[in-house]
Amino acid sequence: MTKRLTTPMAPLTPAAPPAASRPSRPRSPRLLVRLGAVPLCAHLISSCAAGTSVPTAPPAPPPAPPAPHLSAAPREPAAEVVAPVPVPAARLTRLPAATTYATLRRVPRDPDPFRPVDGLIVHPRRDRVVYARPGGPPVAVLPRTQLSGPTWVPVVERLPGWDRVLLPSRPNRSTGWLHTGGGGLRVVRSPYRVEVEVRARRLTVFEDDREAGSWPVAVGAPGTPTPRGRTFLLASLAPVPATYSPLFLALGAHSGTLRTFAGGPGTIALHGWPDRATFGRAVSHGCVRVPPAALRLLSRIPLGSPVMIT
Repeated sequence: MTKRLTTPMAPLTPAAPPAASRPSRPRSPRLLVRLGAVPLCAHLISSCAAGTSVPTAPPAPPPAPPAPHLSAAPREPAAEVVAPVPVPAARLTRLPAATTYATLRRVPRDPDPFRPVDGLIVHPRRDRVVYARPGGPPVAVLPRTQLSGPTWVPVVERLPGWDRVLLPSRPNRSTGWLHTGGGGLRVVRSPYRVEVEVRARRLTVFEDDREAGSWPVAVGAPGTPTPRGRTFLLASLAPVPATYSPLFLALGAHSGTLRTFAGGPGTIALHGWPDRATFGRAVSHGCVRVPPAALRLLSRIPLGSPVMIT
């Protein structure tokens, strides 16, 4: 029950829904999905490079190998389902959108931010209401796109008819519940997970629980640390024209010390860096700088895949 992805960064395997249960300055980039320039990426690119002499950009990585397979999410046993609170259209328009630009004040926090997840990721085919709890009040809307790319978020808890997901908004570790009834949600399982050890300054990629690669990386400086906890790959952005990194992988996390940077929301990203002397050091504004080989592998990982920062 698997299908090959049609693009490296947008998992498209159909799956049955459960029946129960710093930022781093230069130029404005463009998304890989060819939908024009995105203001956020300019802020992603600028923050990690601020106050730093930026070396000449390396060549862009070669085309990615064939996209990975994603297995279908399992069905859960039938059980009584708590019905969602109806949301009239007038109220729906007043709910905040759960994006990297938003601060959501009424959503629950991640109750277990250092617990590994099993790789389930969810894509809303249409904008979906986010609830504080099953049967509880609506608190936000999860749009079907993020930064002009498809929205994929990881599932951290399941109940009959409901999935609890990580959200890309402030505060860090924001979560919310999606009602899975009525269709409109695509659920798959990503075989990948990324681990970043801040103290060891090392990034490791796992595929099906096997180590696929491990590299020394640069992390946030003491005054602008890389935020810890579980998060996920939110978006893939490529700067046009090229800058010091051919790709920026925005995460669903933000700087804990910078509310904004260069006018942006302070979104954390994984990105390249041409000076190898930076790897193994704590020097960025919160982003994680990775070697070219690591960036090539990361570029193949589907959006929504979990990232654990410890």
